[in-house]
Amino acid sequence: MTTAAALPRGFGNLWTPLGVYEPQADTSLLARAIRGEGVEAGMDVLDVGTGSGALALLAARSGARVTATDISWRAVLTARANAALAGHRIRVRRGDLTGPVAKQRFDLVVSNPPYVPTPYGFRGRRHGSARAWNAGLTGRQAIDRLCARAPDVLRPGGVLLMVHSGLCGVDESLRRLEGSGMRGSVAERSYVPFGPVVTERLPWLRSQGLIGTDEDTEEVVVIRAERI
Repeated sequence: MTTAAALPRGFGNLWTPLGVYEPQADTSLLARAIRGEGVEAGMDVLDVGTGSGALALLAARSGARVTATDISWRAVLTARANAALAGHRIRVRRGDLTGPVAKQRFDLVVSNPPYVPTPYGFRGRRHGSARAWNAGLTGRQAIDRLCARAPDVLRPGGVLLMVHSGLCGVDESLRRLEGSGMRGSVAERSYVPFGPVVTERLPWLRSQGLIGTDEDTEEVVVIRAERI
C-alpha cells in the first residue's frame, strides 16, 4: 500500500510506502530553510535520515551533488525509486546517521531526525515507520549523536540544518553544537497542531511536564549551525 504525498512547491509528487515517513509540516519547514541557504550547482549536500528522499530531491533540483542516508532498507529503496522517477541522480546509502559517509565532507548537511519523546515499553518503538519519530525518553537519542558527528562531515564554513520539536530541548541542541565547535541559532520556527503520534502519548507527555495542560500546538524549529 502506498500513498501519494501532496507537497509544497519544489517537492513534486512522492510515493511513500507503508513504513516510510511521509513528508509533513516539519519537512516543509526544513525545506524552507534549505531554500534559504541558496543551494546551487557544485555544492555537496548530505541528507541524514532521508526517508522518502523529499529533501534530497529538493537539493538535487538545485543542481547540488546529493548523498542521502537512512537506517531503514525500505526508506533507502524508496528514496532511490523517487530519485529515479524524478530523473535525478542521488546516492542513497543504508546506515546509521553519518556512518556510511564518515570519510566524506559536505557543504550542507540536512536532517529531520527522530525526535518525539517515547516512554519505555511503548509499542512499536523500534520497528517500521515508528523508528522515524520515536527517540527515547528525552527525544534526543539521534539528535545528540548528530550534534556530535556533524562537524566531522562538514567542510570549514559548512552548515547543518536540523529540524526538531521544542519538546526535546532547543537550547540543549545549541549548547551541544557549540561544544562540538559549531555556531548555532534557530533559523525557522513554527507551531503546528498535535499530530497523531503526539496525541497518542499526550497523557504521558503532560505527566513528564513536556506539554502544559492548556497547550494544543507543538513548537517545531530548524536549527542552523555553521562549522567554525
